[in-house]
This record gives sequence, C-alpha cells and structure tokens, in this order.
Amino acid sequence: MDLFAQHLPGLESPATRLAAIVPDDTTPLVFATRAIAAETSGLVQVVTVAGDAGRIFLSAGVPFPIRATHVMATGTTATGIFAITVA
Repeated sequence: MDLFAQHLPGLESPATRLAAIVPDDTTPLVFATRAIAAETSGLVQVVTVAGDAGRIFLSAGVPFPIRATHVMATGTTATGIFAITVA
C-alpha cells in the first residue's frame, strides 16, 4: 500500500521512476530527469531543460541532481546510465 498516493510530489519528494538511458546524439529523453546515475564512473554529455550543454562527471552509484533532456553519445564515457525522476 502506498501511503503517499494522495500527495502531490514536490521538489523534495523521493524518486518514483527509473529508466535506462541509451546515450544518443539526436534523440531526446522520453522525460526530463531529476537526477542521473551510472553503474560505472565517467563523463556524461548532457543538455539541460534550460538548453545548456556540458559534461558532468558521475561517480558509480551516486545520483547527480540535474534536469536533463538529452544524454549525448559523443563525449559520454560512463556506462549503465539511468534517469531518476518523479512521475
């Protein structure tokens, strides 16, 4: 039973969705992330919801809070990347 089903999620709410990310230079993500994590450490080239592009370093298993719309293949070295968000 979900005791919080009747509550609206806020910015401080825990994640409710996880989705594998396959880096792609042209295809945007299905939904904007709240955070990104990876199974192996490395760099990830992203585009944010504001349209800014840059590379971030992910440590394996540590969520990096970022609202991203794209994860690019070019410039990305981390593997096992997944999106964390709230539906």
